[in-house]
Amino acid sequence: MAGRLVVIGGDAAGGSAASQAKKRNPSLDVVMFERGRATSYSACGIPYWINGAVDAESDLITRAPEQHRANGIDVRIRTEVIGIDVEERTVRWRSHETGEEGTEPYDDLVYATGSVPARPPVPGIDAAGVYGVQTLDDGVALRAELDSGRVQRVVVVGGGYIGLEIAEACRVRGLEVTVVDMSAQPVGTFDPDIGSFIADAVRGEGIELVLSDGVASVDVGSDGRACAVVRASGRRLPADLVVLGLGVRPNVALAREAGIPLGTSGGVAVDAQMRTQVPGVWAAGDCVESWHRLSGQRVVVALGTHANKQGRVAGINIGGGYATFPGVIGTAITKVCDTEVARTGLSTREAEGAGYSFVTAVVDSTTRAGYFPGATPIRLKMIAERRSGRLLGAQIVGKQAAAKRIDALAVCIWNEMTVDEILSLDLSYAPPFAPVWDPVLIAARKAFDAVEDDVRSL
Repeated sequence: MAGRLVVIGGDAAGGSAASQAKKRNPSLDVVMFERGRATSYSACGIPYWINGAVDAESDLITRAPEQHRANGIDVRIRTEVIGIDVEERTVRWRSHETGEEGTEPYDDLVYATGSVPARPPVPGIDAAGVYGVQTLDDGVALRAELDSGRVQRVVVVGGGYIGLEIAEACRVRGLEVTVVDMSAQPVGTFDPDIGSFIADAVRGEGIELVLSDGVASVDVGSDGRACAVVRASGRRLPADLVVLGLGVRPNVALAREAGIPLGTSGGVAVDAQMRTQVPGVWAAGDCVESWHRLSGQRVVVALGTHANKQGRVAGINIGGGYATFPGVIGTAITKVCDTEVARTGLSTREAEGAGYSFVTAVVDSTTRAGYFPGATPIRLKMIAERRSGRLLGAQIVGKQAAAKRIDALAVCIWNEMTVDEILSLDLSYAPPFAPVWDPVLIAARKAFDAVEDDVRSL
């Protein structure tokens, strides 16, 4: 079963799709276009390379172009696809090295263009000295700027995951850092009672946190570089460097121009097999929308975990097999220096928006037995559906060894478990790892009591 597969994008989704398709159908001709210099790398690791926790840029690359080529994939780096003709089944490309342009035919096409940093529509936002951090090339450019010795004051616009991770990286390097966000708390996907702990942790690291005040403009100096961020309130924050940490949006410009339908979320619309509504065109990764298993809504979730899975699904199907992507539940984790935060399922705001009635339970405990050296505080919140007790969401904030407990709760949500079932789980116990009642079990017990109280009040 021969054929020709063209993949647009050579990172997590594109690389996985190309590899799986070629593995299942060795006679398939596979061409993968990547506008950057690297393929199959960890974009999520960029902040940790910038702060020095990861030694070398090359450590972030899982599979280099040469490795893909050794597996029979024709990888063309520094080559950008600039157009798609779905009727003729061709793509137009341009080399960033030579300026040469050409066309490439396909039988199947994987659209894996990823995402682009969100940029607020304010004056000066496109000036030199304003950086997004989405690709490895973005990270290389930002680190070179930080290594130049010209930067002392950094303003991060946006207090989401990437914004706080970059703020931490800059603070670790000894720089003055200010994070500006129009929301009342950083990482707005958490509930306020958890978000307040995140805010305290950020300020505790010497990072200035400016909340409930968006950005009105970026001042540009006579040299054409950004020199300050002006807040909506009028306060001016001097800056040698501005980093965008507002999150990302799906990179769908090529799809829109080609007539590949988008979904309600703004991402490319795909089915469970990662097929678009155009015959022969598949899509995967940060550019597509996914089905949220709890809310039932279509959402865009930019995470390497999903991108790899979706690319794998697309590649298996293109190669002659069968696979589906079963959706997402919103699991995420990050850290601000030594404070870890994680969430899964729905927040209270999201649960309300999805039409659920629910109860909540919040517990404060320790990561180890309280008497054991190294025990640190942990706060865990559960959101459970009224009457049924089904777990709808969970959030965690704490120190070392706290946040990965979210994975157990993600499994519970995935399998539609109730809090009384979670309460009876046979979780591991030893004083160096957990109290005799793990915080997960304590929260489940408290959530179960809340469900029972609610039922009795009817």
